[in-house]
Amino acid sequence: MPRRILLVSLNRCTTPDPVFPLGLTYLGSALRRAGHQVEWLDVQIAASSAEALIESFQPDIVGISLRNIDDVLIRVREVYFPDVTEFCARVRRCSRALVVLGGSGFSVFPDRLLAASGADYGIQGEGELAFPALISAIENGSDPSLIPGVVHRQDTRVQAEPPQPAALSLPVLPSDRPDPLVAHYLKASGTLNVQTQRGCAHACCYCTYPVIEGHHNRRRPPDQIAEEFAQLARQGARYLFVVDSIFNSSEAHVVETCEAILRRRPSLSWGCFLRPQGLNADLMRLMKRAGLTHAEFGSDSFTDSVLQEYGKRFRFEDVLQADEAARVAGVERCHFLICGGPGETLETLEQTHAHASRLHGAVIMAVVGMRIYPGTALYRRALKEGRIDATTDLLQPTYYLATGLDPESIFARLQEFSRVTPNWIAGDPSPEYTRLVARLRERGVVGPLWSYFALLQKFRPLAQSASTQHSAPP
Repeated sequence: MPRRILLVSLNRCTTPDPVFPLGLTYLGSALRRAGHQVEWLDVQIAASSAEALIESFQPDIVGISLRNIDDVLIRVREVYFPDVTEFCARVRRCSRALVVLGGSGFSVFPDRLLAASGADYGIQGEGELAFPALISAIENGSDPSLIPGVVHRQDTRVQAEPPQPAALSLPVLPSDRPDPLVAHYLKASGTLNVQTQRGCAHACCYCTYPVIEGHHNRRRPPDQIAEEFAQLARQGARYLFVVDSIFNSSEAHVVETCEAILRRRPSLSWGCFLRPQGLNADLMRLMKRAGLTHAEFGSDSFTDSVLQEYGKRFRFEDVLQADEAARVAGVERCHFLICGGPGETLETLEQTHAHASRLHGAVIMAVVGMRIYPGTALYRRALKEGRIDATTDLLQPTYYLATGLDPESIFARLQEFSRVTPNWIAGDPSPEYTRLVARLRERGVVGPLWSYFALLQKFRPLAQSASTQHSAPP
């Protein structure tokens, strides 16, 4: 039986840019194909009208997506998860709809958030199979707890069934992206987004991608990706960001996807995350021809001993080669660093700064401290070292800093790096930063703005943030 389903994006982060809620596009597409009627509510656009929309739409089910747990800024530590409990209460006051939680942030803390929010069910991991199956189980009177990925109550306890990642084959249509939302995000950031694969086979000690999406890469058909590029161009996008954990999970995926894009020739530019390993001049030239203009490298450090402790499985020489291949191809480059994690010292920070001088023209974005999430190697390390215990509330932002380091000493060193080498951007967002972003977007500038900030710092230092909406979801 068709159901009326309201999908809600609770993401209110706007720094450095607001991000289109891509997960709801793929989820809504699956629900529509299952015969259900779908409406969207995005709190960045219409937070105050939730009750009016619920009254007019009369949903049978409200699906609430939480993208981020907190801001991942060690000095600020703003949290977003209380929004779930507050919004669930708003729904309960005006509707008898079933409430189902999901999203990348929820998937990291599914039992805690379901218990705290009072929602009926949750979905850990992707929802394209689990959500329609949950609806069918409820309608048929069968046991929803048997569905992979469903989070439910068992007596007085919350149980989370292990998710079962599926093949990525469902196409997306323009009608799966509500026109008012597309128009809003194009105006606010000039950027839309697309996903070409899910899962991550790498072992970075802090990363939640394997927790959320699984340890194995599952790739979408290249022609389907290219068609989505073309659709987004027709909907007015001039720039896309590929949100994969890393786009270059394999050379074959890069080649097949770029060749499919070139066959369609959409008139837009794009950026992506790249692993600084296994990239050569030919591969970078192919990506450039297919429209790549910005490469964001998850390098994390430029010191081999620290890279080993972080579980990166590459060396600075790999970073150097990848950066040079991108530079020669004419792609703008940014390297993200996490300063102060396992194995870091003030000496390794100095070595990282010295090595950065070999990345000619690249922008360096640095954050301080490594956020601890459950299910990661960093979590297990922190437990073993006695930094946390089984009762530590990791919903509250908790950071790992190497012995002998403190946030302010690292920030002081990074600010000195920014002073002598303006391509380094570190620190927390400032009002001047926010005004600059608004001015650039009003002038029609699309794509990441880190290259503008680095250029401006040569003339007038800005206290910028190294955080980014393209970073790991929670």
